[in-house]
Amino acid sequence: MIEPIAYRFAAAGSIPNHPELPVLVYERGLELAGDPAAMIERVFGGNQWPPQWRDGIYDFHHYHSTAHEVLGIARGRARVVLGGAGGEELTLFAGDVAALPAGTGHKLIDSTGDFLVVGGYPEGQDWDLIRADDGVPLAEAEARIARVPLPKCDPVLGPAGPLMALWGVAARV
Repeated sequence: MIEPIAYRFAAAGSIPNHPELPVLVYERGLELAGDPAAMIERVFGGNQWPPQWRDGIYDFHHYHSTAHEVLGIARGRARVVLGGAGGEELTLFAGDVAALPAGTGHKLIDSTGDFLVVGGYPEGQDWDLIRADDGVPLAEAEARIARVPLPKCDPVLGPAGPLMALWGVAARV
C-alpha cells in the first residue's frame, strides 16, 4: 500500500492551516496511462471525492475553509508551497496526489508549461476561496474549518486507505 508523507502546519499569519489534520502527499500515488486527467477523475470520483476542475494551482497564498481538497497531478511538474508563507516547499510530479485538509495554505511557485491538476472535494462539500490577503478574521475561518466533516474515503485508496487512519476518520465517524 502507498504510504503518504504527512506534513503538519501551525497557523501562519492569515493562513489558519488545520489544527489537527495533516496534509498527505502520495508521491507517485497513481500510475498514469492513457488520458491521465480522466484516470484521476475516475479514481477520485470512485472514492467519493468528486472531481470538480482541471487547471493549475493559483500563484497566490490561499486556502479553503469549507472543504477539504485533493489535487492530482495529471501532467508536468510544479513547485508549490504548503502551509502559507514560510511553509514547506515541495515539487509535485505527474502521478502525485496531495490531500489538503480545510484551511491548508497553498500556492504555486512555478510549473512546467504542460502542468495540469485535477481538483476534487469530498461529496457534499462546497469549497470557498480565501486569499491570504483577503482580511478574513482567523477566528471566523477557524470556526468554519471546525465544521467541515471528515471524508468517507481516502481519495486514492478508498475506505481502507491511509487517510482514514492518519485523519482519525474511523475514530470519529
